[in-house]
Amino acid sequence: MPRGQAAPVRRGAHLRSARRSSGPSASGRVQRGFTFAQTDCAKCHVIGRYGARPVPEAALFRTLHTLFPVEDLEAFAEGITTGHPSTPQFQLDPAQIKDLLTYLQSIQG
Repeated sequence: MPRGQAAPVRRGAHLRSARRSSGPSASGRVQRGFTFAQTDCAKCHVIGRYGARPVPEAALFRTLHTLFPVEDLEAFAEGITTGHPSTPQFQLDPAQIKDLLTYLQSIQG
């Protein structure tokens, strides 16, 4: 791959790891969390294990564990707020929070 190009996203890799470790119910949560992240976060953030940032200052989802313990991100997911005005705010219900956190845990390096 040429230098400076983002690695292609391997679709389904996050699901394979969830199925190996936690069974089919976890893979459903991972998929729903991925879908939320892809729909609402991927415009700015790298939401998977690979790829370059669309917005350079946006956090990489795969390295969130270096900033916060992912299991403690529930408050983050309950009302996502940031220090910059271009990020929309989201209000997630408890099931959506669990889905997003399960997805985030599945991609941590």
